[in-house]
Amino acid sequence: MEVEQQLTNKELRKNIFVIVWPVFVEVLLGALFGMVDMMMVGKIPGDTAAAVSAVGMTNQPMFLGLSLIQALNVGGTAIIARYFGAKKYNRMGSILKHVMILAMVFCVIPTAILMLIFAPEILSLLGGDATVINVGVDYFRIVTIGFIFQSLSFTVTAALRGIGETKTPMKNNIIANSCNVLGNAILIYGMFGFPALGVTGAAIATAASNLIAMVLNVRYILSGKSILKLDFKEKFEFRVEVMHDLVRIGIPTALEQLALRFGVIMFLKIVSGLGNNVYAAHQIALNVLSLSYSPAQAFGITASSLMGQSLGAKSEKLAERYTKMCQRIGLMLAIMMSASIYFGATFLAGMYTDNVEIIQNTVIALSIVAFVQPFQSHQLITSGALRGAGDTVWPLIAIFIGSCVIRLSVGYVFVNFFGWGLAGAWYAVFIDQFIRDMIILLRFRSGRWKNIRIA
Repeated sequence: MEVEQQLTNKELRKNIFVIVWPVFVEVLLGALFGMVDMMMVGKIPGDTAAAVSAVGMTNQPMFLGLSLIQALNVGGTAIIARYFGAKKYNRMGSILKHVMILAMVFCVIPTAILMLIFAPEILSLLGGDATVINVGVDYFRIVTIGFIFQSLSFTVTAALRGIGETKTPMKNNIIANSCNVLGNAILIYGMFGFPALGVTGAAIATAASNLIAMVLNVRYILSGKSILKLDFKEKFEFRVEVMHDLVRIGIPTALEQLALRFGVIMFLKIVSGLGNNVYAAHQIALNVLSLSYSPAQAFGITASSLMGQSLGAKSEKLAERYTKMCQRIGLMLAIMMSASIYFGATFLAGMYTDNVEIIQNTVIALSIVAFVQPFQSHQLITSGALRGAGDTVWPLIAIFIGSCVIRLSVGYVFVNFFGWGLAGAWYAVFIDQFIRDMIILLRFRSGRWKNIRIA
């Protein structure tokens, strides 16, 4: 391992970019397709605010369900990456089977049933009025079907990323997202003889694209072309120690995501009290933010993969060097994205809607998003590295303090007592992200993640 520890910075960057560029393209295009999706919904004739708000509200419980799946995926990715680094390739397929079975039995099926049955109640809980609920219920139920397919696709993709195999998931997801946009155009507006289904059409296109992504990713993993082999004909042997590691790593991540979604949902209730137009502007700002931290997501995934592989190969020093390199490059890109958002706020807002009030509020939010973004990006990358080491407790602590305590309390005061409106809400987000970044950075610098043993 000494040879690997002597890698030059140029060689480190090369190894990083081999993994990161397909992930970046995939995440960036996914966010862009999400923006286009929201833009198409925003142009539906009628109540634009209700349509955008309905889609935005539905995204939150959907993200919660997916985040529970990702919690198991974090454990699976960390273990698979270590086996890959230790060259124990024959053990990786069994880990993937464990994750897929646990995800379906304990997360996917129960969550889908709840969302299908209680769709109106969930939208009401999120602050939706009668108009939003009327528009959103069918959308919610249809995309819930797509959630089942999306969950399996996410699990396979996470496993492939753990071994640094990122090109195939990128290609498959680009195909699926392209089908989503095409399906949106046809079904939302009624093209080529199809009826104009509006928001319902967007839901059908989304669910269909999730099915396509799942079929492509599962077909690849079964084809034998990857070093990660999955053969359902082989006898499955349930291993308690694997279950233990997945749960030990995954539970803090699941709690982290629950805390994050609780904070986000309660925060949305604060913002929804400002009216549909302001809420729609908030959703647009979130949509732009999700695009802007695409580089950070890509570098966080890469840092997680390289951290696990390096620790599997018994090289803590190399793991640390990879993480710091990902942090530096990711932060540079984040600053560039922030400048683009700040100076292009009016243009970006106008791409979503023609409603003057929504545009004005969106510009206010985006001017603050530009300052939020670097801190959020930095902590996403560092958190990814910690998860790759199996250190999932401190990201949970950071999320709980930032999202559940700081964001909610400060946001409530700024919006309801100081009367700062949407700007006050986003000031609270800035404080939340800054504190989270400091907590995660201090944990990484402590070096205690080096003592965690898994697999």
